[in-house]
Amino acid sequence: MYAAIMVRGLIGARKDAKATMKMLRLNKQNHLVLLPENESSRGMLDKVKEYVTYGEVSPEVLAKLIWKWARLVGDKRIDADFLKKNKFSKIEELADAVIGNKNAMEGLGIKPVFRLHAPSKGYERLGIKKQYKHGGALGFRGAEINKLIERMI
Repeated sequence: MYAAIMVRGLIGARKDAKATMKMLRLNKQNHLVLLPENESSRGMLDKVKEYVTYGEVSPEVLAKLIWKWARLVGDKRIDADFLKKNKFSKIEELADAVIGNKNAMEGLGIKPVFRLHAPSKGYERLGIKKQYKHGGALGFRGAEINKLIERMI
């Protein structure tokens, strides 16, 4: 499963990039969405790689992310009562269910967008205008996305 984080704003962006960001539900900076690993998602992320960073999220980091930042409809937090009601004994089981099926979040009433803080100690050394492979913060970063998410939690 991919985690995509909007790093840059869309002022002056191309129309197709704006439309793709709207489809991805990335409307503000530091928002994160989870996407399945398939060709469609990869193509959309490649189209907006000048504005987002993305990579494969690990189950451990996803469990922390869901516990801390996931919101239910009505802007309520996930708690032990929610887990019991949906027959999950711990948050890791919920994270495994989400990794197995992207629609599991919507079926449980969890909002698809995570509104995170800016990362502690900032983005990479060259900032938010360069690709990750060149020392910046944008584009595909593989498993390194987990370190960035940890800093944003």
